[in-house]
Amino acid sequence: MLKVNIDNITICNNHTKHLLLKNVNFELLKGKVYTILGKNGTGKSTLIKSLTGLLNKNIFQTNGTVLFEDENILTCDAETLQQVRFNKIRYVFQDAVNSFDPLKTFQYYFKNSFAPRDQINELLNYFLLPDYNHISQLYPYEVSGGMAQRLSIVLAFIANPQLLILDEPTSNIDYAISNLLLLKLMELTKEDRTVLLVTQDINFAGKASDEISLISDGTISAFKSKTDFFAQQDVDLLNSIDELQ
Repeated sequence: MLKVNIDNITICNNHTKHLLLKNVNFELLKGKVYTILGKNGTGKSTLIKSLTGLLNKNIFQTNGTVLFEDENILTCDAETLQQVRFNKIRYVFQDAVNSFDPLKTFQYYFKNSFAPRDQINELLNYFLLPDYNHISQLYPYEVSGGMAQRLSIVLAFIANPQLLILDEPTSNIDYAISNLLLLKLMELTKEDRTVLLVTQDINFAGKASDEISLISDGTISAFKSKTDFFAQQDVDLLNSIDELQ
């Protein structure tokens, strides 16, 4: 479904290059939830943005391949990339408020989703948000970070993507909402969709994931079943996980 073989990701600064990530190799299959655990600053957000070319090419350089349905996303044309981003791969970013255009109300995003009003209202109600008539008239700066994150989640589910990528999805939501999200992710994978989480929330990862990897020292470990992952006897690895809590 998605096969990633990234040799390295570097950042260019004052004509010098700094290595951020290297030897990132993994494959995501349909119908599973995958989680990459890692502390702040380990490159989680950089990695997921690289998967669909969202990194600024004037600053970042990604070498390797990201195959989605046998198409290398890193070298495909702009039109194909736009279609992949809009129809097949959706993101929920940690900084949800700033992922929206501050000059547009949420009505703009709902209308461009082309989803029927009753479907939108059903998801708004599920995630304990105001109804369409109220929330659609608001601007991103008029809602809290938690509300913006839930709206971003709603818009992602409306799109029904083949791959849903979430960056620290529980960072701005409470325990009750995180449980609602967990149930929705399970529903999504039952429809043969795939989820990729990057987080430092071990508890959520343990509940949501089919397979887990750890990002540290500029690369990621192989994905393992969550049972095998948490039974890992490598002392350094276990200490790294403990530091996330």
